[in-house]
Amino acid sequence: MSATTVSELLTGGAADAAAIGGIDAAAMTYAGLAAQAERVASALAAAGVRPNDRIAIVLPNGPEMATAFLCVACIATTAPLNPAYRTEEFAFYLEDLKACALLVEAGSDSPAVAAAVGLGVPVIELVPVEDGPAGAFDLRIPQLATPVAPARAPNADDIALVLHTSGTTSRPKIVPLSHGNVCASARNITATLSLAAGDRALNVMPLFHIHGLMAAILASLNAGASVVCTPGFDALRFFGWLDAASPTWYSAVPTMHQAILTRARRNKEIIARARLRFVRSSSSSLPPQVLQELEEAFGVRVVEAYAMTEAAHQMTSNQLPPGDRKPGTVGIASGPDVRIMSESDPTLLDVGETGEIVIRGDNVTTGYDSNPQANADNFVAGWFRTGDQGVMDDDGFLTITGRLKEIINRGGEKISPREVDDVLMDHPAVQQVVTFAMPHKSLGEDVACAVVLRDGADATERDLQDFVRERAAAFKVPRKVLFLDEIPKGATGKLQRIGLAEKLGIG
Repeated sequence: MSATTVSELLTGGAADAAAIGGIDAAAMTYAGLAAQAERVASALAAAGVRPNDRIAIVLPNGPEMATAFLCVACIATTAPLNPAYRTEEFAFYLEDLKACALLVEAGSDSPAVAAAVGLGVPVIELVPVEDGPAGAFDLRIPQLATPVAPARAPNADDIALVLHTSGTTSRPKIVPLSHGNVCASARNITATLSLAAGDRALNVMPLFHIHGLMAAILASLNAGASVVCTPGFDALRFFGWLDAASPTWYSAVPTMHQAILTRARRNKEIIARARLRFVRSSSSSLPPQVLQELEEAFGVRVVEAYAMTEAAHQMTSNQLPPGDRKPGTVGIASGPDVRIMSESDPTLLDVGETGEIVIRGDNVTTGYDSNPQANADNFVAGWFRTGDQGVMDDDGFLTITGRLKEIINRGGEKISPREVDDVLMDHPAVQQVVTFAMPHKSLGEDVACAVVLRDGADATERDLQDFVRERAAAFKVPRKVLFLDEIPKGATGKLQRIGLAEKLGIG
């Protein structure tokens, strides 16, 4: 029977099989994980916590973060937050969430603690178990509320996880994901990747983000498989982890894959003895050139997926053999229904027509928390508007043509930044590129791009402008090309186009 709650996902593997592992510790078994979850749920319930109470979690990446997320979800609503936030940001999120408690490591000097104390939010401390398996911990819990008997376990409709949207251009929105949502997403990912008990994921994604939580952690548990949790992405340590953990797959964002590629040549021996079955990419567009380089480096299929928080991660995906894939696309619907809708009204468009990508399904949130305007704008005729523009071909493969808010409007001429990215990625000197809008006095917006060159390569602004001019319409040629050692990224490693001109001093 399919799991409908996180508690049920913890029983997906054999009792003595590895579930959650770390780089330097023995893995926690499924039996150990289930027992720990029961202890945590009982202790939190005794302190007054009930389903749908929100507990903010601020922990570093690693097995304790993974097991804390899982254990807390078995009694309450988890709200993982980026440990890099400042005090003011933590105060905003804790207040916005109406958090009943904050969970941190014992002795933590995180500014989250000061923010919680200032707001009167109780602090729960996590104490790792010395010499225990990966992810083993005890809790120091203050009395949070008067317990109401009898305590009950969450059901499929209760909220397992809340995350904020990135809030690039407006106030971040709270996305509530039910146990039913996250379990459906875990099943979808498991099916897409043909995950089985013998698989092992290497998690390099931050565990305050939907990508790592769903693809690496919950999908693995749904399959009865295991996951090794790293301290976070580090290109210098990646191949050592690959050798030590011996995973069958890993999932990352494109910027991480590109950083890995820069070190692949000097780690050929590790790659040769690795047992990778595939590599997965998600959370932003993977340039086809990078996909090809990854496949050449690792000798396995690279699977690109399309995902977002409101869908509890995965929406579409390219397929593993014997299934088909088309580089440059994000594959076929892989869980929810996916269609293209007119950007001006709820009309569903035909194959080959460009419009807004819309989704519906068991993994999709039913609405933002306490935000009726956002719900009215984004949930239309039973569909969720993703804000992404795309087109679907006759075989059902989806191509994302851009983020609607990122489309450059150059005096009425619409330019997809990704189209310019793809052209420039073909230049032999270009390692990485992000195209974005820059202000223009008469046109409103014009095209700009930031470029990282390959080691030892050389190119001028004029070289790259001429390269684009030979391959695209004149109005798509970047007016400004900035050469950088590193392109600024968001907390999850994604490139962010909106606001980049101002950040780079050309706004």
